[in-house]
Amino acid sequence: MKKLLLLIFLIICTCYANAQNTKQLLRKDTLNKFVSSPFDELLDTISVNYGLKIVFERDSLHRYDVVEHFFQEPLEDVLGFCCKKFNLHYWTDASGTVFIVKDVDDMQRLKQLAKTLKSPKSALKSKNPDGTPVEQDRGFDAMYEAEQKAAKLKQANASPPAAEGGGVGQKSKAVSTNKMSLQASQVDKTKSNSHLTVSGKVADMNSGLALPSATVRVRNTNLTVVANNDGNFTLFNVPADTCTLDVSYSGYQPDSFKLNPDLLQKPLVLSLLPALTTLNEVNIMGQKSGVMNTDVKKVGVLQLTPANLDKLPNLGEKDVMRAFQLMPGVGATNESSSGAYVRGGTPDQNLVTFDGFTIYQVDHLYGFFSAFNSNAIKEVQLFKGGFSAQYGGRLSSVTQISGKDGNTKQAAFGVDVSLLSLNAFMETPINDKSSLLMTFRRSYQGPFYDKIFHQFNTSTGGGFGGGAGGGGRGGFGQQTTPASHFYDADVRYNYRADQNDIFTWSFYSGEDNTDNSRQLELPSFLGGTAPDITDYTKYGNLASSLKWFRQWNKQLHSNTYITYSSYFNDRNRSTTGTTTDSNGNQTSFNNGTVENNNLKDVGLKSDWVWEMNNNFKLLYGGFTSFQHINYDYIQNDTSHLINQHNSAFSGGGYLEAEYDPTSALHVQPGIRATYYNPTSKVYVEPRLSASYVLNDNYTIKFATGQFYQFMNSVTRNDIANGNRNFWVLSNNNDIPVGRSRHLMGGVAYENDQFLIDVEGYYKWLSDLTQYNITRTGFGRGGGNPTVTEDFYTGSGRAKGIEVLVQKKLGQYTGWLSYTLANAENKFAIYGNNYYPADQDIRHEFKAINMYHDNRWNFSAVFIFSTGHPYTAPLSTYTLTGVDGNRTVYFNVSGKNAERLPDYHRLDLSATYDLLKISGDKIGSIGISLFNVYNHVNTWYKEYFIRNNAAVSTDVDYLGFTPNITLSLRFK
Repeated sequence: MKKLLLLIFLIICTCYANAQNTKQLLRKDTLNKFVSSPFDELLDTISVNYGLKIVFERDSLHRYDVVEHFFQEPLEDVLGFCCKKFNLHYWTDASGTVFIVKDVDDMQRLKQLAKTLKSPKSALKSKNPDGTPVEQDRGFDAMYEAEQKAAKLKQANASPPAAEGGGVGQKSKAVSTNKMSLQASQVDKTKSNSHLTVSGKVADMNSGLALPSATVRVRNTNLTVVANNDGNFTLFNVPADTCTLDVSYSGYQPDSFKLNPDLLQKPLVLSLLPALTTLNEVNIMGQKSGVMNTDVKKVGVLQLTPANLDKLPNLGEKDVMRAFQLMPGVGATNESSSGAYVRGGTPDQNLVTFDGFTIYQVDHLYGFFSAFNSNAIKEVQLFKGGFSAQYGGRLSSVTQISGKDGNTKQAAFGVDVSLLSLNAFMETPINDKSSLLMTFRRSYQGPFYDKIFHQFNTSTGGGFGGGAGGGGRGGFGQQTTPASHFYDADVRYNYRADQNDIFTWSFYSGEDNTDNSRQLELPSFLGGTAPDITDYTKYGNLASSLKWFRQWNKQLHSNTYITYSSYFNDRNRSTTGTTTDSNGNQTSFNNGTVENNNLKDVGLKSDWVWEMNNNFKLLYGGFTSFQHINYDYIQNDTSHLINQHNSAFSGGGYLEAEYDPTSALHVQPGIRATYYNPTSKVYVEPRLSASYVLNDNYTIKFATGQFYQFMNSVTRNDIANGNRNFWVLSNNNDIPVGRSRHLMGGVAYENDQFLIDVEGYYKWLSDLTQYNITRTGFGRGGGNPTVTEDFYTGSGRAKGIEVLVQKKLGQYTGWLSYTLANAENKFAIYGNNYYPADQDIRHEFKAINMYHDNRWNFSAVFIFSTGHPYTAPLSTYTLTGVDGNRTVYFNVSGKNAERLPDYHRLDLSATYDLLKISGDKIGSIGISLFNVYNHVNTWYKEYFIRNNAAVSTDVDYLGFTPNITLSLRFK
């Protein structure tokens, strides 16, 4: 009986320690009285009577007088009314403490103040700065005395007096909370067990959404685990069932949970409250604590939480793929693609998965947007190389994207509006077992859009030849203002059948339409009419997956997917006009090409994780897929230059171990095997990564492995009209299976303030495929040329060193990164020597600067790189055959022997957070200035052969581009 009374006693004493209880009390408890007192005294009265711990600066709030009659007003409305009147905010933290702040940046200082506060009663009798007693309003004193009597009666029956500092709860109506149950369990330790296995889930307290990569630590031990992509975790050999778990996650308030025997008999959910998003101390890059995170046990791994993207430089709409481009080793100078150019690789060598299915085109609007809506994404991981045996089919890197589950507790809506696009989302619980998330985004083309894209794809003539540096400007080209729009939509339905089974259906659709037609301007001495160029492109993705998550026991779980993905890319380009010969005769011409590339991918895979203990984890699984690709390249409606219709079946499995023989050493060996039907061969891919923690500050890491790629987006070199890419399947003939080997290592130094990370890599690539188109025989009067096409096989190599120096804490944060790299290819058609690959950039420097002041966030990003290589026609010549016909030929430079000018730009942005009086963020408004000093960066060059002259056209990237974005959130 005594133990029962003691248990009840402790439950009542701790029931207000949880922030969720505090929020419930603020909504349910009411105030019904006339108040005439300074604001600080009203807060003292509320604190004593309702058992709330309220922290504020007394001198600041004492000068605000509250004279108001409250009629059964909820405490939430009372605080809201007073704070709004005096331009203040209040915020509830994970401990249940209510902070009253003038500026949100005061939170850190008030948290320190909270440790030294006196009880609410003694606070009422505090003194003025000159030492004299604070004068009390008599009405307030009488009210206080009456309330104290009522409070004492409650305390006598339910709980002890309020502790020093205030805020110890005195009511029993909120005893059902997680933390209350956890802490109360420490009473009876006679039932405690040792060496337990504890598993559970980390989730958002307000929405119920899983928090992937959250850190769970057993207090006073070295036992630490990171939650998986679904927020689940397992801890082995926990000393006792009364241990305390410390939980932390980027963007959330860290919290502690006390275990107890009863709690461990049911699903354990550790819920965290969002942090005040405008705190000035933000750990941008650390161990699972910032916007962009690294894993100390793995080399070349970046993790991004989309919910925290507003802490990174915001150049309009939040973009997960663009954010990665700010880090070393990921190219940032190709504005025409938000795809990942990782360590000398091309975007097609980067596997991009979204909820299990593959996305083959990751761009919207020439790459100004990525294909992924940040409102639909839970987490993104980028493996820059040496990646796990769980992933295959690509030579360079892996980007894994996980969708949000949807709010399981209340409906939520949001909209992001900019001068370029509209982005809306909705998430809502369907019932107690299921939730739904829907997002939709579309660009629109209005007057300001046209003004912005007046700078986009600007074409200026380059004169004859167009050698290194692009020649002179002005003359033969005409500015291009494309008409374009895109849309994408996401739907995600999550159904929890029982405690161990969760089914998720995910759907994605996205499409771009671009009309890049224009008229080419020619000098009068060339004769004829200016040619009209029709250039229409449509591309997109349609994909879906069904996932079954199964928790077989505390140690074993699996994710099984059925996936479907399709991709299409259609382009219609034609040139029409007339030419005039030396006799004044005019001849009409009409040259055109049509390209259609369609891909379908159906797959089944199952990934299993067996956590044997805290030091050993086994990952294994199987997969099978079927792909079908059509590619047609037609010239002048009749000539099929390419007519491919290929299919492929593949299947296999993988096995990988994560082993920590000591607390300092991590080893991860693995192997993957794939059977590929078109070649009837099995491809074996060994992998190995390791890391060693030298001390608290230094870590060394290493990774190696072999990788195969069975489908490629090959480059069709077209000097006249610019390079194009299309997807093809490897076969047993002229398109081999690509292969690469990675070798990479690094060392990192990290303390509380700074991170210095240096990594180097070397990659060997073989059996690369390139498609070459040769245009010859420009006949009399500019007639149709003869076109030949071939596939070529070659090899490549990439090497580089990356340096990252980062400041992580304070009002000013940011990083500097420098990459020295070299990417080369060798194809016999271009000679026996290596030449710069299309994506080769020798030097790249990035400076990311962020400054936080109260609700304002400012950022400045400067990017510099050496120019991309390209191949250019240097001159033209004419030969007259025995039949008298003249044929025009042109000499070209060596393969990628020329370089575009150096690339550089400066972007600025400012964002102002919109907060409720309660401190919750409900949106933001931001302005971004892209390419502030309007530097002309060249995208690529086009060439048009007319009457023995090579007319060059520079297709430029965006010039100065402003944008405004308004984000709003509703519940």
